[in-house]
Amino acid sequence: MENAALFIDKKTRDMIGDYVLQGELLDDLKNFFSLFSDNTRLRIISALAISDMCVTDISAVLGINQTTVSHQLKFMRSINAVNCKRDGKVIYYSLKNGIINDVLLKGVQFLGT
Repeated sequence: MENAALFIDKKTRDMIGDYVLQGELLDDLKNFFSLFSDNTRLRIISALAISDMCVTDISAVLGINQTTVSHQLKFMRSINAVNCKRDGKVIYYSLKNGIINDVLLKGVQFLGT
């Protein structure tokens, strides 16, 4: 494909080369958006956008077993999407950043609901 004629000019090619994501940032962005690719995680994000909660509360409020909630929170911690705060034996979770909820809301807005 190296010898193929291009229809875009060099300036545009250079801009694309500078703009298109690659490397660690690309991987980090893929992981960030995977946060929104699971129904359970979407429900947890929605709940945590309202209030900090422990696994027991998330499980009870959303009707999801605690093992599933813990598994999803482990993933969310691995991509740095939630904060954990210990109070005695209980760990409370919160969204790391309001931007996570903003992205969720933008998706809802995009879908027109």
